[in-house]
Amino acid sequence: MSVVTLTKLKEDDLEQFVVDNQEAFKYGALEEFGKRDDHFEEDEEIISRKTIIDCIQNGEAYRIKEDGAIVGGLVLKIDYETKHNHLDLLFIKPAYHSRGIGYKAWQLVEKLYPDTVIWETCTPYFETRNIHFYVNKCGFKIVEFFNSHHVDPNDPEGCDEESYDDFDGMFRFEKYMDK
Repeated sequence: MSVVTLTKLKEDDLEQFVVDNQEAFKYGALEEFGKRDDHFEEDEEIISRKTIIDCIQNGEAYRIKEDGAIVGGLVLKIDYETKHNHLDLLFIKPAYHSRGIGYKAWQLVEKLYPDTVIWETCTPYFETRNIHFYVNKCGFKIVEFFNSHHVDPNDPEGCDEESYDDFDGMFRFEKYMDK
């Protein structure tokens, strides 16, 4: 049985973390849409380097390891006052998919932050693997669907209805923790 661990992201691993994250997100989109995908943010990436770096700078980043090998990563935004915490990014390298690593990593996150009252995260509408993972494996509930008719009021990009016209939507999930 493999051992999954979380280690704080080190500065000298930042660039590889970004590359690994982009590879994992691109894999999901290409798996769903093929080469015709038009959901790229910049430089043919589903998630931009800027978005990843912003998440890391405003959160707590971890590498996910299986038996000591780097297999993914995650970034959390922890609010120690409200205990309303946010999973900004979670990815597993495609070669390691479907091995239960993401679920084991999530269980470790919950143990690391036992005072959390509620966890929140989002994922694009087309990421059916993610939707299955969050709802059926981790116990999140879908609570909102952002799209051109229902814009995210907390969108850091300041998107308005017009900018959502080319955007197909994001699901927002919440998980209330039992105390």
